[in-house]
Amino acid sequence: MIGGGQLARMTHQYAIALGQTLRVLSGSADEPAALVTPDVVLGSHTDLDALRRAATGAHALTFDHEHVPTEHLEVLVAEGVNVQPPPQALRYAQDKLAMRHKLREMGAPVPEFAEIASVADLNAFADAQNWSVVLKTVRGGYDGRGVWIFNDASDRDAAEAVVTRELDAGAQLMVEQKVPMRRELSAMVARSPFGQGASWPVVETVQRDGQCAVTLAPAPALSTELAEEAELLALRIASELGVVGSMAVELFETVDGALVVNELAMRPHNSGHWTMDGARTSQFEQHLRAVLDYPLGDTAPLAPLTVMANVLGAAQAPEMSMDERVHHLFARMPDAKVHLYHKGERPNRKIGHVNIVGGAGSIEDPEYVAAVRERAERAAHWLSHGEWTDGWDEHSGDVK
Repeated sequence: MIGGGQLARMTHQYAIALGQTLRVLSGSADEPAALVTPDVVLGSHTDLDALRRAATGAHALTFDHEHVPTEHLEVLVAEGVNVQPPPQALRYAQDKLAMRHKLREMGAPVPEFAEIASVADLNAFADAQNWSVVLKTVRGGYDGRGVWIFNDASDRDAAEAVVTRELDAGAQLMVEQKVPMRRELSAMVARSPFGQGASWPVVETVQRDGQCAVTLAPAPALSTELAEEAELLALRIASELGVVGSMAVELFETVDGALVVNELAMRPHNSGHWTMDGARTSQFEQHLRAVLDYPLGDTAPLAPLTVMANVLGAAQAPEMSMDERVHHLFARMPDAKVHLYHKGERPNRKIGHVNIVGGAGSIEDPEYVAAVRERAERAAHWLSHGEWTDGWDEHSGDVK
C-alpha cells in the first residue's frame, strides 16, 4: 500500500486476519502504518524507484491516498505490477476537472463547471451563477484545502485575489456552481477485477470547516428510491471507470431531492469508517478482498444506526494524556469503539474516530437518531478536549 497514514494502518489490521502481510511505502518511520506493519519501505510516493521497491514481490499495489503520479504507475503496469485501482481509473480521483468531464460524458449528475485560466474566466462563470460558486484547485485539495466558497458579488475582489495568487503559484484551477443542497451524502461501494460490485447503505456526512466531522449510517430520512439511486450511481461509476477496491462517491442531496456528484475517492474513506463496527464487512477488509480478487463480503449493517465521530485535535491539547482520556471514556461508555491513529495532537488534525453502534430502535425515529449521534459526538469531543459536553465530572460521576 502506497502511503503510511491511518488508512494504511487500519487496512493492516484486516490484512492480518486474511493471513496477508501489508507492505507500506511510508514517508517516514513514524507514520501511523509504519509503526505497526513489519514490512516498511521508506521513500516518497513521487519517486519511481521507491515505488518499484515497494512493489517488488507484491501480489497487488494499492493506495491510501490518490497522489501517486499516474505516469509512474503506468510504468509499473508495463513492468508487470498489478496496480489496483489501475492508473486509468485513479486519474479521475486525482484530477477534478477530468473527473467532471468524464462524469458529464457518462450522464452522471454534476454541477455546472469551468476551467479557470484567468480572472476573466472566473468573472464570466461567476457572473452567470450570480457569484454563488466554489473555486477549487484541480489537484491536491482535500479536507477543505484548495477550496474557496463565494456567495455573492461582494466576494468578487476576494475571489479575484485568490485566482491571481494561485495561478501565479502554478496551480490549475476550476470553478463550479454552488449547489443548493439539503445535506451531503456518501455512497461507499467496492468492485473487484472480476467485476463483482458491492455497496453499503448510503450515509449522511456532516462537514465542519471543510472536514468530515460525523457520519450517520444509514442516512436518516433518506427515501428508499433516492438511496437506491445513489448506490446504483456509485456502482455504475465504479464499473465504467474500471475501479478496483473500495470507492466513495461523495454526493449532494439538493433542496429539490435530486443527487449531484461532488467528489470521488478510490480507496477506503472517512465516510466508511463506521463499517469497522457497524457492518458485516468493513471497507478495509473489502478493499483487500477486491484488490486480491476475492469474492466480496456482506455489507449488511449490524444495527439500525451507527454513528462515527472524528476525533479532531483541539485548539489546545489537554493536559490529561490520551491514555487517561480513553480510560475515562471506557468507564463511562463501555460500548464506545475507539480507533486512534497514533498521530500527534494539533488543531483540527484527524487523530482518530469513535463509532457508536445503536441498540434497539428505528432510523425513522428522530429521537433515537439524535441520541445515538449525541453519544458519538460526546465521546469524540471528550477524546479531543478532555471535557464532557454535558458537564460530567469523571471523578465524582456527577454533572457539574
